[in-house]
Amino acid sequence: MWVFSGVGCRWLGAGGALAVAVGGWAAGTLPVRGGWGLWEPRGSALTVAGAVLAYLGLTLLVAAWWRYGALLARGLRDGVLATLACWTAPLLLAPPLHSADVYSYIAQGAMVLEGHDVYGAGPSVLGPGDLGWDAAGSVGGNWTDTPAPYGPAFLLLASAVVKLTGGAVVPAVLGMRLIAVGALALIVWAVRGLGGGPGGRDGALWLAALNPLLLIHVVGGMHNDGLMIGLMLGGVLLATRGRWVLGSVLVGLAMMIKSPAALALLFIGVLLARGGGTRALLKGLVLPGAVAGAVAAGASLLAGTGFGWLRTQSVAAAIHTPLSLTSDLGLGLGLLLGGEAEPVKAVVQKLGLVAALALVAALAWRSYRGRLDPVLGLGLSLVALVALSPMVQPWYLLWGTVVVAAAAWRGRAGQVLAVLSAALVYETQPSGHTPWFGFVLAGLVLAAGLVWARREPWAAGLPSAPPVPSQRTPGARETARLRDSAGRRPAD
Repeated sequence: MWVFSGVGCRWLGAGGALAVAVGGWAAGTLPVRGGWGLWEPRGSALTVAGAVLAYLGLTLLVAAWWRYGALLARGLRDGVLATLACWTAPLLLAPPLHSADVYSYIAQGAMVLEGHDVYGAGPSVLGPGDLGWDAAGSVGGNWTDTPAPYGPAFLLLASAVVKLTGGAVVPAVLGMRLIAVGALALIVWAVRGLGGGPGGRDGALWLAALNPLLLIHVVGGMHNDGLMIGLMLGGVLLATRGRWVLGSVLVGLAMMIKSPAALALLFIGVLLARGGGTRALLKGLVLPGAVAGAVAAGASLLAGTGFGWLRTQSVAAAIHTPLSLTSDLGLGLGLLLGGEAEPVKAVVQKLGLVAALALVAALAWRSYRGRLDPVLGLGLSLVALVALSPMVQPWYLLWGTVVVAAAAWRGRAGQVLAVLSAALVYETQPSGHTPWFGFVLAGLVLAAGLVWARREPWAAGLPSAPPVPSQRTPGARETARLRDSAGRRPAD
């Protein structure tokens, strides 16, 4: 059937993205004030209808993405960038989707312009008449009084958007979306440059850029994780080409968006050290960090915000998120022991971070010894860090998923991360809330995905049939020829 072809998937996904955007106009993360009559609550009945439409659209998008990935895994050659454009375009003018974080970004950018200490106070310090006051009214409750955990480079971008738009909510949100689209372009460039391993660049872009988790949370929700990932992966790409200094500069900038990007410096060091002696090892351990450290210092001084970001890196851990395994385990143990749960939770969280660091060290060592691709090692390290972090949001999975896609999307890890991505995109509502049924939907998708991954494991090898044509369905004679040719390995 046409709908199951590459072109059919393209338009099915585009229709799903359009439904997500249209539903978001009624049920998205709408601002409390400053919506200009465009992004305003429309009544409970229309809100429910919008949410249903958005969920149906999301399901179409996930189904189209899943089918498209299966076709690519079987050798489909198709215009993946054209598909990405079709799936992205409907989201560009939508209100914020699945998260209110963009309002925090705008408010924090306004705090910089208004002279507030963004690392000492939250958006609640903004008052009537201040830039960003409208956006501050829509900041999620947990973040109203929380200092910014982001680096000064991102605050410079946010403050530039606020200055250009006067802090008005609608244009400021669209300005932040332009940054998100730029981040998507960076990711596409870096993933294409790294190649994606067996199966080629198309499949890598499928897992990295066409991923509904990325489209919904980076383009739709404008999370700055996309910019961090794009800069970090761009730096890794340059390092693999021998330009490790410039690569370390990009990673330093990524750190000044969000600090987890610093992990890439270890694997850039591995790239420098592999095949050399003690001197090369010392060079790899010291020089990339020194370059990135200089970039971080320069960004901190240029932004005028100082080095307060160093003390706010742990503020997010104070917020309990149900996706954090260590937080859930610690809280459960604390309640079972019958005493104060928080001290027990804190200990378990720290043990989780220690375990994550041990896994990172093991992956870096395997990469140094030549047993693991350093880019894949970085991706798996980021996945381990997220899995054992004290604070986990659905889109954090993208940190490692995009990197794994760029190195080995056809591997077992890539397939499992694809299943997790499809599941986690259901965890939050278009309004940004996390309902109980979000976990039910995520669980159902996860179960179905794991069954699929078990029945059709990509790691079993490259497809045995020649590439699947994207524009037509083979006739009976060609079908027989394809069947007779089973067992032959197609060209990439």
